[in-house]
Amino acid sequence: MQQRTEALYLKNLGIDTNQEYVVFLRRDCPVCKSEGFVALNRVEVTVGDKTIIASLNIIENKILHKGEAGLSESAWKAVNAKEGDLVQLAHLQPVQSMHDVRSKMYENRLNEAAFHRIIQDIKDEKYSNIEIASFITACSGDHLNLEEIKSLTKAMIQAGSILKWNSKVVVDKHCVGGLPGNRTTPIVVAIVAAAGLTIPKTSSRAITSPAGTADTMETVTTVNLNLDKMKSVVEQEGGCIAWGGSIGLSPADDILIRVERALEVDSVGQMIASVLSKKAAAGSTHVVIDIPVGKTAKIRTEEDAEKLKYYFTVVGKSVGLKVRVIISDGSQPIGRGIGPSLEIQDCISVLKNEPEAPEDLKERALFMAGCILEFSDLFKRQNGIQLAREILESGKAWNKFESICNAQGGIKEPRVAEFHLDILSEKKGVVSEIDNRRIAKIARLAGAPSSPSAGVYFLAPIGRKVEKDELLYTIHAESIGELEYASDYLRTQRDIVTIL
Repeated sequence: MQQRTEALYLKNLGIDTNQEYVVFLRRDCPVCKSEGFVALNRVEVTVGDKTIIASLNIIENKILHKGEAGLSESAWKAVNAKEGDLVQLAHLQPVQSMHDVRSKMYENRLNEAAFHRIIQDIKDEKYSNIEIASFITACSGDHLNLEEIKSLTKAMIQAGSILKWNSKVVVDKHCVGGLPGNRTTPIVVAIVAAAGLTIPKTSSRAITSPAGTADTMETVTTVNLNLDKMKSVVEQEGGCIAWGGSIGLSPADDILIRVERALEVDSVGQMIASVLSKKAAAGSTHVVIDIPVGKTAKIRTEEDAEKLKYYFTVVGKSVGLKVRVIISDGSQPIGRGIGPSLEIQDCISVLKNEPEAPEDLKERALFMAGCILEFSDLFKRQNGIQLAREILESGKAWNKFESICNAQGGIKEPRVAEFHLDILSEKKGVVSEIDNRRIAKIARLAGAPSSPSAGVYFLAPIGRKVEKDELLYTIHAESIGELEYASDYLRTQRDIVTIL
């Protein structure tokens, strides 16, 4: 046990550092002098029976009085602090797993024990964001081989709890991303749960896209479920659509994703480990993975997709998952909405069997749901897609979606953006190509996903004939400033939608 410093009293400074825990001290604080603390030191912070690890920031002005210390908002909540509470600080012992990270930075191969040390320390929040970023960067690109991906996946599973269900077959699905508007999950979960299968769907928030499934579902229901609530929903309805970060399965993954989002990095090896560790931790036995391939999708070539398919299958098998990989068309956005509220509106339209519902989203969701249904012995001799269609078109899927939302905390109407900008065709012709990445960037600049109703409503699929000045898409924003950000970017771009 380390010798702790003399006590200080907490003052709430109201400083938001996102999820990075920070402790603030005056430069002339006796603790700084006696302990030799300097800015950016990692220190143990104890308030009552709660201890966290935080980065030290030094205050030069008089915002703190002598004998006072401050905490960032996230740190304040983590230790349940109150104004005037006693706080004690202690030196953090060197984090030994950083030796493994440094080894990886020099392109050495790591074994399972090394990944276990790193992931355990990340889970225990012994790493600063800078140290986490160094690990993510060292593993990015093709810097993880197949054995390392297996080891990383196992380490991430072992760092958290694993759910157990009473069903022999527990199903799930995931799309690797890179395709704007491809929000099939709410539809698929509703169909599969309505068919009687167990599908405990935990979803991520956006990393580099305008919306993750958790962002999208949050516009209509509660997704921040704790573990007991998630279990209750699944036991009652057969499925759920919850944010994985609130449940604590594969907890290190949520910390990694937070930093990946800031870096706008989504490396293949870590993506595989992230996806499969979450599926295994959620108790899934069978998983469908969708890999869209296209010139401006995340996965750009069939060759890359086949390699990724092999990795998903082999790594999945190593952790006890039966994985079916689908390589799909990633040449253009799916549906019309790009952004949380706009995407859920598409999903609801499909689930309600509205005549104007986007057909491409419907058919893609039916294909995914059909593949999942065929995992079960109950449906192996049936056409899974046809069965999925019957469930959807009968209204059972919409009823199940409503029931899941109500079980998670109630269903509400998604917000509608106040500000809009129509983008018109500059000439007559046929839409021949769409830049997925730049369409997604427009949606993000307009505010998605942090502004839930922001994004792009897209009306120009490949093959559509358009006249000059015909509407191609509409940008939605919650503020004039965000609309101007997107508009300024758009003025510098050509051929986001190519018309010949």
